[in-house]
Amino acid sequence: MFFKQVRRNAAKNRKGNGLFFGSLVIAIIAFYTLLSLGGQDVMRYLATVESDAVAKLMALLPVVYVVSLFFVLFLVYFACKYQADSRRREFGMYLMLGMKRSRLFAMLFCETLWSSAVSLLIGLPVALLLTEGISLATARIVGLGIIGHHFSFSPYGILWTVLGFVLVQLLSMLVICIGLGKAEPADLLRSGDAEKQTVSSGARSTVLFAAGLGFLLTAYYLGMTRMRTLSLYILLAVVLCGILGTFLLYRGLGGFLGLRIRRKSPHALGLQTFTARQVQENVLSQHKSLAVSSLLLMMALACISYGISMGIGRSADSRSVDFSLFGTEEQIDTVLENEGIREMIEDAYPLYLSMVKREYFRGEEKAFDTSKLLEAIGTVEGFGDMVENIIENLHIEYVIAQSSYNRILKNLGKEEISLSGRQMAIYTSVAKDGDFGRVLEKALDRNTSMGIDGTDYEILPTLYYDNVVADRAITLYMALIVPDELFTELARESKAYCRNVRLSDELVDEMGLMQAVQKMDAQLADTGMRYDSYLGGIGRNLFYTVAASYLSIYLGVLFWLIANTVIGLKYLIGQRQTRHRYETLTMLGADIRTMCRSVKKQIEIYFSLVLSVALVSSAAAIYTMFTSFTKLPVGVPISAVAMLSAAALTVFAVIEILYIGVVRRAADREICGIEITDRR
Repeated sequence: MFFKQVRRNAAKNRKGNGLFFGSLVIAIIAFYTLLSLGGQDVMRYLATVESDAVAKLMALLPVVYVVSLFFVLFLVYFACKYQADSRRREFGMYLMLGMKRSRLFAMLFCETLWSSAVSLLIGLPVALLLTEGISLATARIVGLGIIGHHFSFSPYGILWTVLGFVLVQLLSMLVICIGLGKAEPADLLRSGDAEKQTVSSGARSTVLFAAGLGFLLTAYYLGMTRMRTLSLYILLAVVLCGILGTFLLYRGLGGFLGLRIRRKSPHALGLQTFTARQVQENVLSQHKSLAVSSLLLMMALACISYGISMGIGRSADSRSVDFSLFGTEEQIDTVLENEGIREMIEDAYPLYLSMVKREYFRGEEKAFDTSKLLEAIGTVEGFGDMVENIIENLHIEYVIAQSSYNRILKNLGKEEISLSGRQMAIYTSVAKDGDFGRVLEKALDRNTSMGIDGTDYEILPTLYYDNVVADRAITLYMALIVPDELFTELARESKAYCRNVRLSDELVDEMGLMQAVQKMDAQLADTGMRYDSYLGGIGRNLFYTVAASYLSIYLGVLFWLIANTVIGLKYLIGQRQTRHRYETLTMLGADIRTMCRSVKKQIEIYFSLVLSVALVSSAAAIYTMFTSFTKLPVGVPISAVAMLSAAALTVFAVIEILYIGVVRRAADREICGIEITDRR
């Protein structure tokens, strides 16, 4: 009988609070996705090329997991408290009928365990399917191909998902049971009273609202215009102004709404004034929760935007060279003639790159004259100290032969460089998407030149940055791309720096990029040849992508889940506490449809008050993030970013609509319950 009652109560709770139950299932999926990261194809591959970095990431996951548990604990506590408050009369009646408190608490803990088991039975299979889909998608994107995919089942992830989830549920219920243990049956049989609010004067509320708005605008201004300096003081000012402004805004919003209600009340019809007063009271009593939820939604949107942009950046990464071989021409030719290696190669060419002869940048008579280039750089405006830093540190010590760089451009499918006898181009390995590259591009647009041995050479207006070797065996701050004849004159070493190799497109299409590179890597390793592989560079880039993209999207979804659940539950708790008002409306003749329309309007306004501030703040945060802290990777088309951003915003809107719908249905059930019990 006891366990039958437990199952019945647990089933009723799930049906009556779909918002909470759905949030638990999503939390389970998020936990397992995080904990099983080490078993996914991309991470298994990365462990072979970036084992130390992957080990550090895996060591960080438990910390992220514990932080996630901490956040989810509050979510579960609020939801369990809402359920417990809705059953206060039931608990009081159990005690009045003679049930011992220990038995009541045992029943509640059993219900919690039963609901946890049902949530896990639904959430874990969905999590397994989702992680397999993610693994297949990322394997395809990064070039591992279907051949490189292995089914991943993480007993470690399952174990800690179950333990953490059940622990959070039981801790929440323990705190609630401690409160119930102090309540008398008569207290439980009474309906919960609405929270008392300290109502500020209209003038004080207006001042608080205006101050909050001022702090937020200050945070937006500082973030969008002053964060490029990466000053710690500016960062602290932005964070403090943003948090303080959000709290003050919602603290004064209740009184501000009251002023509007008083102006519109004489012309209001039906329950319009009642609806507005209910919203005002919810804002007054829940202003801290609204502020926290708005900040969480802002962080969620910022994290998800960052994760998406990093994922796009990785997929847009261009591959210029697969392998760079080092050695004498005879040694390299012998290796490339190997039958197993030759059939995998699409193109192989020498890279002529060298330091400039000493007399050309240190001698008095034969020196590089960079005065015109420096003058052009000095005319660039809008980049603060970056221009001065470039001028002070400008040095060019390397030259690249035009023919070698054109082979790189040809393999990338780009237009080759055409240089006359007195033309050159500038190459840099510093990312083009930073301020450094932007300053140089603007300077080159001014038709500048450089003198060498008394002769002026025109510098092309295009800045080149495609990687010249497989794994940046040499990092070039700046170099000159010059005609082959001039290279021979300037270069300290006339022999090839290395031999670049690009794999066959047919092999890559058949096996996937990573599988093809790994196969070639195994062949070269047996020869004893010194070489650099695309694996090293892509391994580092891919690791940072996985670490940034996966974790930021995970945290974003978690913040999003918690914020929406807290908003919904806080509203439902407030409605439950003011149930007697709806009972009074029923006795005054209000019909069920009118009250449900009022509730619907309240919920829409309540969510809008949170979402509007969160969307504006997140737009400012995202703009600041992509103009100050990070940049979109080179080659990422803005159209792709815009399309994915629009898709993400659409998903955000759909989920918000679903949350609002779930909360509205739960609120409607409350109203229908009032009609059934009180109106007849």
